[in-house]
Amino acid sequence: MGTAVGGGRAVPRYVQIADDIVQQIRAGVLSAGDMVPSESELVERYGVSGGTIRKAMVEVRASGLVETRHGKGSMVKARPPVRHRSSDRFRRTHRQEGRAAYLAESAQSGAEAKVSVLFIGPMEAPEEIAERLGVTAGTQVLARRRLYFRNGTPVETATSYLPWDVVKDIPELFAENPGPGGIYARLEDHGHVFAEYVETLQARPAAKSEATELSLSPGAPVVHLLRNAVTEEGRVVEVCDTLMAADQFVFEYRISARD
Repeated sequence: MGTAVGGGRAVPRYVQIADDIVQQIRAGVLSAGDMVPSESELVERYGVSGGTIRKAMVEVRASGLVETRHGKGSMVKARPPVRHRSSDRFRRTHRQEGRAAYLAESAQSGAEAKVSVLFIGPMEAPEEIAERLGVTAGTQVLARRRLYFRNGTPVETATSYLPWDVVKDIPELFAENPGPGGIYARLEDHGHVFAEYVETLQARPAAKSEATELSLSPGAPVVHLLRNAVTEEGRVVEVCDTLMAADQFVFEYRISARD
């Protein structure tokens, strides 16, 4: 039988099989480092064709819970405790204490954090970034690209784009380590005091290059976040383009109910 009826509509058999395997992983029946049974074993277990099993494994890989190694099959990934990404990560007190947002947030969750700087230098602003910064597409901006690790696992990439007229007189922003409190602290040191941060999030499958960079299975879910850092004068002085492994984050926001 190819499908089953559930909730008033047919559920494909490969989806049922994928759900069963995912539940085994989440319940600890399959632990970190365990190999998912081979295609032939799953064919025998579920009494379906190899094609159905292959479709099921596409769904399992998309969950982000397994990684596939060429010639070896699929293995259950180690899953460190999920880290919260909360609305207080940009509090000014963190910067005053000399802690950048990522390091402050990781410390709160008890995780070991590491940041690897991939690129710092001038770049032509892509169209969407330029629009957010209020400049013409192709205008020179400063780009700072980083890869973030938590407990040794790459969990996000982020590229900050900053207007050239803002950064040209702040030499620390061209350094790999901009100093205590990170780039936001240096911007505020030079009079660019922040009023708010505006974030836009979108969940989607990872592109091949993105999956490689974050050590994910092809098509694993990621969260694409774009953030505008807005000063008290209303100017956007940084746009941060971030891509996160979806299974590594829970988003927690505090929203005021006041007028």
